[in-house]
Amino acid sequence: MIILKNRRDYQIVFLSCFLFIGLFTRDWTIQPFLIAAIALSCLVTQWILSAVVEAQKKRDIYDFSGNGTQIVINSLTSAKVLNSLRSALITALGLCLLLRGNSYQTMMLAGFLAIASKFLFRYRSKHFFNPANFGIISALLLTNDAWVSPGQWGTDWWYLLLFAGMGGVILKKVGRWDTSVAFLLVYAGLEAMRNLWLGWSWDVWLHQLSSGSLLLFALFMLTDPRSIPNATMGRIFWAIAIAFTTVILQDYFYITTAIFWALFIISPLTILLDLVWSAPRFMWTKPLINW
Repeated sequence: MIILKNRRDYQIVFLSCFLFIGLFTRDWTIQPFLIAAIALSCLVTQWILSAVVEAQKKRDIYDFSGNGTQIVINSLTSAKVLNSLRSALITALGLCLLLRGNSYQTMMLAGFLAIASKFLFRYRSKHFFNPANFGIISALLLTNDAWVSPGQWGTDWWYLLLFAGMGGVILKKVGRWDTSVAFLLVYAGLEAMRNLWLGWSWDVWLHQLSSGSLLLFALFMLTDPRSIPNATMGRIFWAIAIAFTTVILQDYFYITTAIFWALFIISPLTILLDLVWSAPRFMWTKPLINW
C-alpha cells in the first residue's frame, strides 16, 4: 500500500515534524510571521519562475504567436507548475529549520534567492546548488542580521534517533544513502585522527558526531537528488570532498557553520562529476515501490 503518492511528500511531512518539535521542545526564537514570510517567498518565486519557464517551452515547441504574458498566465495553473510547489515548500522548511534572522525582509530574501538559484545556476537543465543552502549562504553574505545556529538541536539521543529513523525512510525513497554514508564516515574518520593527534578524550569526538544539525544536514540537505551528482561514484567523490572541506574550515579556520560553506563551495563540482561519470538524472515521477 502506498502511504503517500509523491516521494517529496515524505520530506514535507518529516521536515514539518522537525520544525514543530524544534519550536515546542527547543524553545526556538523564530516567530510565526518569519516562517510565513519564508514560505510565501519560496512558493511565489517557484510558482512564477516555473510558469515563465513552462511558457517559454510552449512557445518553443508550438511556436505560439501573440501575447507572451497570456501564455505565462495560462501556465500558472498547469499541473507541472503546481506540482513543483512541493519542492519550494521543502526548501522553505529547510530554511526555517536552519536559518535565523531578525526581519522578514531578510528571510524573504533568503527564500527568493534560494528558489531563484534553481533557475539561474543550471548546466544542461540541471541546477547544481542546493536551494536551501544557497539561500542560507546568500543571507549570511548579503545581510547583517542573518545567522545559523549549528548547535540548536543539542546532542539529546532521542533527537538523533528521530533524525536517523526519518532520514532512513527518505534515503530509501530517493536512493541516495551512499552520499550520507560517505560524508559521515570520512568526516568521522578525519575528526578521529585529529582527536588522536591532539590527545583528546573520545568524549570530544562523540560530542562532535552527536549534533542533531550535523545529521539533519547529512541526511536531508546533502542528499537532495536533483542537485547532487547523478552517478554513485560521482556522489561518493563529491561527499568526500565536502567532508574534507568541512574539517578544514571547521578545525583550521574555526568556522562554526563549516558544513554549509563546504556544501556551497563544492556544489559546482557536480558539473564536472556528471561529465566524468555519466548516469541517468533523478526524476521525482519514477513509480514508487508499494509498502
